[in-house]
Amino acid sequence: MASEADVIVVGAGLAGLCCARHLHQAGRDFLLLEAADSLGGRIRTDHIDGFQLDRGFQVLLTAYPEARRTLDYDALDLRPFQPGALVRFAGAFHRVTDPWRRPLQAIPTAFAPIGTLMDKLRVARLRSRVMRADLEALFGSPILASFEFLRSFGFSDSMIDRFFRPFFGGVFLEPDLATSSRMLQFVFRMFSAGDAALPAAGMGAIPGQLAALLPRERIRLRTEVVRIERMTVTLASGERLPARSIVLATEGPAAARLIEGLDAPSSRGVTCLYFAAEKPPIDEPVLVLDAERRGPVNNLCVPSNVVPSYAPAGASLISVAVLGTPAADDAELGRQVRRQLEGWFGAEVNRWEDLKIYRISHALPAIEPRWTPGPDRPVQARPGVYVCGDHRENPSIQGAMASGRRAAECIVAAGK
Repeated sequence: MASEADVIVVGAGLAGLCCARHLHQAGRDFLLLEAADSLGGRIRTDHIDGFQLDRGFQVLLTAYPEARRTLDYDALDLRPFQPGALVRFAGAFHRVTDPWRRPLQAIPTAFAPIGTLMDKLRVARLRSRVMRADLEALFGSPILASFEFLRSFGFSDSMIDRFFRPFFGGVFLEPDLATSSRMLQFVFRMFSAGDAALPAAGMGAIPGQLAALLPRERIRLRTEVVRIERMTVTLASGERLPARSIVLATEGPAAARLIEGLDAPSSRGVTCLYFAAEKPPIDEPVLVLDAERRGPVNNLCVPSNVVPSYAPAGASLISVAVLGTPAADDAELGRQVRRQLEGWFGAEVNRWEDLKIYRISHALPAIEPRWTPGPDRPVQARPGVYVCGDHRENPSIQGAMASGRRAAECIVAAGK
């Protein structure tokens, strides 16, 4: 058995990295264990043939309070998407934008066939409401499914089906909008208060920046934890590591396997298809939403329109998100996606090159009304053992980072 560590942190995603960072800042010794061969958890970027491929389409919402406090935005060289979206409906693309930041596009948005004029006024009322409230009030608001909340707010079925369902369905990875209305209001506020952006070096630059602040000798990759007993961590190799405190910073399902009696939400999955093309199907750094629901695609974007370095010179990178992990194999799913997109962009779609398909069964925890994590959820599972992650706070970069910090603060305050 190895010598006792002060704090062992299991999992080097954003929660684990933030926990380790705050422990390090407080002068506490730690050992960070990660089963994979690289840091970042679900936020990683692969490099294939000159393309930057994030493992699943993700963005950083710059208004996240924890990200603002923790990350160096200038060093990340963030590049924003245009606010709003292009919505595919009735055989055409219709622009829906944020009139507070793009006032010249307010009139086209008002008359787009995506909801009624009254719906657009209700969007303004909802924006005013979430911007006035602090985050504590939003996470303390009455709990409804997002769909029920939108209906109670007066939105028409057409507005819900043609905008909220594809937009927030893509954020929550579920088209039924069963996710807690607290999350909908929080995310709506974050989109309204800041940008959706990509780092110039890909989303993997975010955990990379956090890891750069930590001593490398206190990080062990390819180190799988198979059991936690009392205050000892057992590795797949058979090695046993005792500690004064243990922080479980894994995904929810893995945490529930390692700590008996720990409840965790179910998972939301997503499939991301990447294509290379000589020319982009759209020329703007904007998200395209499907409101027709005639195929598997929920949303599409061209990351190289946002950050040119996502693709080599003379090429474009196209990202397509399909909710869930369909039963169709990669070849058949690719054909289904191309058939749908050919109706949008023409035969040019069939000349796109397949780059990579990511099937991510656990992309987000499923935060339904019955599951109510939040900033008041305890991080201590039992004496000396702590749990953090987006399944404890909220399913977002904000939730993961804040939960990791709270676990570290609890340990430091306890003097353990």
